Amino acid sequence: MLKRNTLRAACAAALIALTGCASLPQPVPVTDTIARTPELGTLSKLISDAGLADTLRGAGPYTVFAPSDAAFKALPAGALAKLAADKEALRAVLTYHVLPAKVLAAEVTTGNAKTVNGATLALSKAGTFVTVEEALVQTPDLVASNGVVHVVDSVLLPPKR
Repeated sequence: MLKRNTLRAACAAALIALTGCASLPQPVPVTDTIARTPELGTLSKLISDAGLADTLRGAGPYTVFAPSDAAFKALPAGALAKLAADKEALRAVLTYHVLPAKVLAAEVTTGNAKTVNGATLALSKAGTFVTVEEALVQTPDLVASNGVVHVVDSVLLPPKR
């Protein structure tokens, strides 16, 4: 009887452990990671408006330097509306925030990195602080199934061509 109770207890413990593992949040693509992050609502909408959602759900890997809602609010008056109305310009700006590789904050090295839109971004790291151009990474390493998202405090504008 003691062996049977021990076996039942072991099985119950294993079942509880398996149930607990199944409920752990699983990484989702960068698009969904952005959509699930409260301070990235504006970016999530713009990604959808620009037709980039399916691309950013793809295999990747991607690193997205994601401007916060506050970063979009800091743009000059009318700039966001003008950008949203011009899909080509919107896509250029949004893809300037994306690297075609997964780069965690700890892996950032000072130098230039080529973006999905073809331009380069200046990356810099000092201790645990990471900057992209003039933007500071506020929340690093939101890990996604196909890359990583870093929340930044400024909207990055690509160089004029």
